[in-house]
Amino acid sequence: MRQLVATARLSHTIEIESAGIGDWHVGEPPDRRARGAGKRRGLEIDGRARRFTSKDFLRFEYVVAMDRQNRKDLLRLAPDDTGQRKVFLIRDFDPDGPRNADVPDPYYGQGDGFETVLDICDAACRGLLDHIRKHHGL
Repeated sequence: MRQLVATARLSHTIEIESAGIGDWHVGEPPDRRARGAGKRRGLEIDGRARRFTSKDFLRFEYVVAMDRQNRKDLLRLAPDDTGQRKVFLIRDFDPDGPRNADVPDPYYGQGDGFETVLDICDAACRGLLDHIRKHHGL
């Protein structure tokens, strides 16, 4: 998403952060397999893991979950109805993708799982950026 936003010259307008529901990887860098898959595509996957907090609902207009369980967790964490309306499932932004579908977790898998996830996320993020541009006049 960061690269798409940068290519669209909207980095000054759109702020992007990544966070997890659990705290078991807080402070750790991204998985080496994810970094490798990104590097093969010219993407820099960096940063340190952090935990999503209810305060994030005040900072962001879109809270995007990778799967239905995380979406449920985020909806429970939302402080109110306004916060709940900010929660979306990433694949719902892919115009050619299935609705209400999870991004598969490649963590315990083998083979090209991270490549597949990057393909899914690329399509969904393109749709999300189109949605943001359309709904926010960018």
